Amino acid sequence: MTSEQVTAPESENFSPFKQVWRRFFQDRFAVMALVVMLLLFLAAMAAPLIANGLPLLIVTEEGRWFSPALYDFFAPNVQEVFVEKIFNYLLLAALPVALSLILLRKRVLCRRIVTGTLLFLLAIPFFAVPQKNDVRDYEKEFSHATIVSAPVPYGPFQTSSKVFEKPSAEHWFGTDQNGRDVFARMLYGSRVSLAVGFLAAGISLILGTLIGLVSGYLGGKIDLIIQRCVEIVICFPTFLLLLILMVVLLDSGSRQSVLLVILVLGCTGWPGLARLVRGEVLKQRQMQYIQASECMGVPFRRILAVHLLPNVSGPVFVAFAFDIAGCILAENSLSFLGFGVQIPTASWGELLRQALDDPLLHWNLMLWPGLAIFICVCSFHFIADGLHRAIDPKSAG
Repeated sequence: MTSEQVTAPESENFSPFKQVWRRFFQDRFAVMALVVMLLLFLAAMAAPLIANGLPLLIVTEEGRWFSPALYDFFAPNVQEVFVEKIFNYLLLAALPVALSLILLRKRVLCRRIVTGTLLFLLAIPFFAVPQKNDVRDYEKEFSHATIVSAPVPYGPFQTSSKVFEKPSAEHWFGTDQNGRDVFARMLYGSRVSLAVGFLAAGISLILGTLIGLVSGYLGGKIDLIIQRCVEIVICFPTFLLLLILMVVLLDSGSRQSVLLVILVLGCTGWPGLARLVRGEVLKQRQMQYIQASECMGVPFRRILAVHLLPNVSGPVFVAFAFDIAGCILAENSLSFLGFGVQIPTASWGELLRQALDDPLLHWNLMLWPGLAIFICVCSFHFIADGLHRAIDPKSAG
């Protein structure tokens, strides 16, 4: 078949992007890991519907209905409001946005307008609804009403006198040292781990890619100065630096510990990616298409964004997947040592720390968080390996 005989639909099948995804989905371990991560992400998004100490719906005898959980959904009374609102917003926006994308898939302009409008309107309640401390006992107050509760009728901060209970029908994963439901804290702890993993790795991705592009393309003295700065940052013991920065920032009085963890991990994890991107740019800079762009007077920013960035993005995505796993592991390690997210915020590392006194006696506090961390980190590693083999098929051999 000659090049003139290739039709438009057939030529789309030869795009590098589709070839990469086709090879990725041929890797069974990578696909299984991707499915596991999607299920974990969906569970984290649906946490208020699965485990909630407030009734999802109350229908009184007079026919009046209201939802205490809905008010808390828009204005969660928690310390880490940012993470809770992000996942609640994703849960609220997922269905209407998906429907608009499906129903208007052939109308690109209309789809963009509708999707943008929906995203804006759905964000308004999260800023308009004020926060309040809801301590009402709805079961006693509305004893004759119809109450619809979550499958797990316990919130992550709801304490009781039943401390260190083993798994049962009432508490699926048992309770911790304060009588809080471990399953609920595991579910909400996944929000913290995923938020830290994606946001911290995203900051590292932006910083590392930008610095690597500029350093590799400009070269000369600028490259020399940037690389010396990168080497200085790399010389610091990363985990020790994280501990020092977290102690200093927490001692300054800040209570938004998740944001601090994200900031610290993001601002200390970029040097490796910067060196990787620089190496790829040094190879691409010698190519004829870059030299032709320079001869045509293409602006510096356009060369970086349009020509170089797409051609070095393959290794960047692989490194990004590995960085997510590393950030999740670092966040749980910090929380295990008491320097990560602060009590009472739910965290897998904090649950592991409670089992430290007697791991065999409190095996449920060791098993479930440890298993979650292991599965989460391994899944991202399998995804990264699958991307690497899909981008570079020669590496599979």
